Amino acid sequence: MVPSNLRVLSPAEACVPHRNQPLTSETEAVSGHLDEGLRRIIEARHHDPFAVLGRHRYSGEERVRAFLPDAEEVWLTETGARLERLPGTDLFEWHGAPGSVPERYRLRWRDRDGGEHEAYDPYCFPPQLPDFDLHLFGEGRHRHAYRIMGAHPLSVDGIAGVRFALWAPNAERVGVVGDFNAWDGRRHPMRIRGSTGVWELFIPGLAAQILYKFEIRNRRTGAVLLKTDPYGRRFEQRPATAAIVEDPPHHDWGDEEWMQARRERDWLHAPMSVYEAHLGSWRRRDDGGFLTYRELAHELVDYVKSLGYTHIELLPVTEHPLDASWGYQTTGFYAPTSRHGSPEDFRYFVDRCHREGIGVLLDWVPGHFPKDGYALARFDGSALYEHEDPRRGEHRDWGTLIFNYGRNEVRNFLLSSALYWLEEFHIDGLRVDAVASMLYLDYSRRPGDWLPNLYGGNENLEAIEFLRQLNQITLGQQPGTLMIAEESTAWPQVTRPTWL
Repeated sequence: MVPSNLRVLSPAEACVPHRNQPLTSETEAVSGHLDEGLRRIIEARHHDPFAVLGRHRYSGEERVRAFLPDAEEVWLTETGARLERLPGTDLFEWHGAPGSVPERYRLRWRDRDGGEHEAYDPYCFPPQLPDFDLHLFGEGRHRHAYRIMGAHPLSVDGIAGVRFALWAPNAERVGVVGDFNAWDGRRHPMRIRGSTGVWELFIPGLAAQILYKFEIRNRRTGAVLLKTDPYGRRFEQRPATAAIVEDPPHHDWGDEEWMQARRERDWLHAPMSVYEAHLGSWRRRDDGGFLTYRELAHELVDYVKSLGYTHIELLPVTEHPLDASWGYQTTGFYAPTSRHGSPEDFRYFVDRCHREGIGVLLDWVPGHFPKDGYALARFDGSALYEHEDPRRGEHRDWGTLIFNYGRNEVRNFLLSSALYWLEEFHIDGLRVDAVASMLYLDYSRRPGDWLPNLYGGNENLEAIEFLRQLNQITLGQQPGTLMIAEESTAWPQVTRPTWL
């Protein structure tokens, strides 16, 4: 719904500090004559735009209302009826006899440069996320949260588009932004789903491969943040940070024999020999560029097989901003790094490993995350994924933040990530990084720089419960997979399932 002849802003340009500034006297004068709902739409701070925009019944008549910045004239495509501008605003309104407008209708508009546009109105579609999924997510028991959160191409009533969903409970308003709307967070505000903290919006007409982020206005401070998708399944190459809408997986797997054998494998006693590799430095092209996942599927796999190894352990391939971190400062917990190609390319890599009799282990980092402002840190303007108190929420040595394992939605985020790699990419096991830093509240801290648990001890009880659930869920739902801990202390049985 972006006018084709408008200049498209980059994510960096679209940090929109101007919408965190006081309203002009002209805007205040205009909005002062409107009701509260309309005023909040104009000021980009409405938590439920569906209450104002779209089709509604008022006093025996039907009304359609749209907010289209830069539009000069707007019509209903199906009837040809013109929407009238509310004076001094970018709000347009039509009213007439009930039943005049179909349930799913299109808007046609002419922008200020004469460009013509047409699209289904996002605000004529009902909520798309089932209440039960939201209930499970809030309880921390949704094992496949990635299927409801993030961006997903789908069809609603035969109309193709993309459904966006985000957890940001301390936001006053959230908007989807991208090339399709000039990175303007006013154009596609999302709806909040009750007290869940989850925001959603189905935008008809969008498709896979588009760039997007979320613009979040904090409820308490009014600060406007531009954030990438925590559940993004693909990202731009660094230093760019936008998420990319990804199509549903379509790789034609050929590892059925391997997966069947994995389910029946005596993983507690079977011998294994592991070759550890960082894909970014194992080998480079002559020009210094990265090998692709498909190139590595042949060069690396053939090399490892010739040496007699049974498994390849990959240093983190989860998306990360800094090459020098080797992937241990993750920002994309659901995305293979785009340095080597697409998620489908990574599936090809794993598939060929299995066809050649080689298992794939993944270094996975649920212990901490970086402070990069576009990612998880203070995600909705509050300490959402981390603890507020730095004595619990920050690794002093690493300059990173510590997950709040006691929060249901955070625990759900990480557990779903673990299952995602095992199920969607057929990964054979996870090597959990820096487990000692998760287990001990005083890990690498000076006296007085840590907070004890409720019993006065130094054990991180929430992290212990998280690891227990991680073992239960992964080994229970994906039998034969391995859970490996980088654990530098004497804590016993941190990878042992509770039923053994």
